[in-house]
Amino acid sequence: MYCPHFHARRCRSCTELRVPYADQLDAKQRRCRELLAAWPDIEWLSPIDSVESGFRNKAKMVVSGSAQRPVLGILGADGRGVDLRDCGLYPSSLQSSFGAMADFIRDAGLTPYNVEQRRGELKYLLVTESPDGELMLRLVMRSDALLPAIRAQLPQLLKRLPRLVVVSVNLQPEHKAVLEGEHEIVLTERGELRMAVNDLNLHLRPQSFFQTNTPIAEALYRQAREWIDEIEPSGLWDLYCGVGGFALHGASIWRDVTGIELSAEAIVSAQRSGDEAGFKRLRFEAGDAMAFARAAPRWPELVVVNPPRRGIGTELAALIDASSTQWLIYSSCNAESLARDLQAMPAFEPTQARVLDMFPHTEHYEVIVLLRRRDLAP
Repeated sequence: MYCPHFHARRCRSCTELRVPYADQLDAKQRRCRELLAAWPDIEWLSPIDSVESGFRNKAKMVVSGSAQRPVLGILGADGRGVDLRDCGLYPSSLQSSFGAMADFIRDAGLTPYNVEQRRGELKYLLVTESPDGELMLRLVMRSDALLPAIRAQLPQLLKRLPRLVVVSVNLQPEHKAVLEGEHEIVLTERGELRMAVNDLNLHLRPQSFFQTNTPIAEALYRQAREWIDEIEPSGLWDLYCGVGGFALHGASIWRDVTGIELSAEAIVSAQRSGDEAGFKRLRFEAGDAMAFARAAPRWPELVVVNPPRRGIGTELAALIDASSTQWLIYSSCNAESLARDLQAMPAFEPTQARVLDMFPHTEHYEVIVLLRRRDLAP
């Protein structure tokens, strides 16, 4: 993929862009195998590649410049804004929406936040596109002072962008490197974006997490489903379940499935998806994965974990290791923390693993691993 911003040194986010894509994927596979070299008997399935451009379903854009001439993109090394509305990582359908959003900023008089001066209101635009082409826009603001202006200009934006179905304001008053705040104000009738994934409809609310690369997310869920169907457990847990992707793909009319996630927003979305799918033995609960596991009177045959980059940690790993669970599926976006967690679960043996390239042109990737308790007969 050719990027004029990279070659002009305006944006260097895609650190591996000079490396041919096939070599990028080979390097990720080698690096992951090196990190998991302590388990030489793992069967490595073929890695899942991504398209090289237009794969991002979301844009996280710093807003700089002025209300009359907003710049949407990043801040350069000199602190000035770099416009990335034509970034090749975004599909053309997403790129084409940014012009109307820039005009909306101008018409509503949304003064961009100046980091150096600590003045202004609008910090970020967070835009997500569903597989059906619908859009969700979140405006991260320092305060609600310009909320009347946003409401006044919103009908014109919705008229110009009929694909825009969810709009919200997120309040982040603090001057620190935190993308968003806790308080969200939904301004549209709809408050969720429908994400069609494989044969299921997931529902994404403004503060819920979803993977950046939808086709790779689909492949990730299909791999988990394939392993679950082979094992045929009577029950499973999906810890760190987010909007319920793994739980929903592992559910059936006869299997007891529980999803646990700290975000109450995500749980509302997950439960709606489960209700729509008609899974009567599927439930979701907002809470801490460690607290839930510690308090549970019994464990299922299979547990799925999909933690943040820090991993599940030694405490939860030890709890899983000492439990009655026979199978574990670990989905990780950080193979270094994955390796540490596997070391903390000596009762389990990794049997299969697959690298999925969620983030082309960077060193990052997703890896999913199937583990079997060592005393379980093959």
